[in-house]
Amino acid sequence: MFWKVGNVKITKIVELETVGSTRFILPLASNEEIRKLPWLIPHFATEEGRLKMSIHSLVVETPGRRIMVDTGLGNDKQGRNVPTWNNRQAPFLETMRAAGFPPESIDTVLCTHLHVDHVGWNTKLVEGRWVPTFANARYAFGKTEYEHWRDHRDEPDKAAVFADSVQPIVDAGMADLLASGDRVCEEMTLLPTPGHSPGHMSIHIRSNGEEALLTGDVAHHPCQMAHLEWSSTADSDPVQSVVTRRELFSRFTDTPVLVIGGHFNGGHIQRDASAFRFVV
Repeated sequence: MFWKVGNVKITKIVELETVGSTRFILPLASNEEIRKLPWLIPHFATEEGRLKMSIHSLVVETPGRRIMVDTGLGNDKQGRNVPTWNNRQAPFLETMRAAGFPPESIDTVLCTHLHVDHVGWNTKLVEGRWVPTFANARYAFGKTEYEHWRDHRDEPDKAAVFADSVQPIVDAGMADLLASGDRVCEEMTLLPTPGHSPGHMSIHIRSNGEEALLTGDVAHHPCQMAHLEWSSTADSDPVQSVVTRRELFSRFTDTPVLVIGGHFNGGHIQRDASAFRFVV
């Protein structure tokens, strides 16, 4: 699946798709509550009210760059809290190649934040060592995000992920730390969207009069547009995440801006009473 935004092409590379089994991340999104939001069906939920989500990367091609946004779970990883995320053997790199994106063609890897399902393919296991997967790329991390993870690297929910998917990039001298508001390239600007994590950033794309917003995990699912108060169990600051959702969605509602989530497909935000809805 891909989208065109002016002279920019955005391609979704799927690692894992799920239907249901999402209550661990969005506990308030019960089947009953989801069925009250018929606009979610069929693109984002089933008739039964089960959520449709994916773990994916987005390859952003500009006239001069090939940028990979977020890198999923990765293979061979250990110490993940979700059992099925350990020791994965998925054909993700083969999927990339088949889509026309061999890993060596990526010149920038940009992580919206450093959670487990957004950094995994930063590295791959080679002869017992974690090495950068994208050998010709610079890896861009948010400075605030990186420093928070570095300073809390020994905490149980961070130790394994930081050690196998972030630290090896830094050790290889391939990491660049960016601030909110920085431009990744002429077409891409970073927006501060804290709450899900301390230094979470979204990406605003402008090209040839058209715009897109890559939200990362400001919302895990469009149901959070209708229920801004439905914070994820993974949000580091649930109160701030609600504020961020309201501010970001208010900025882009009722505009032609294409919005693509970190775990859901593209569409457009519309105002709906005191909240929002998402339309394809």
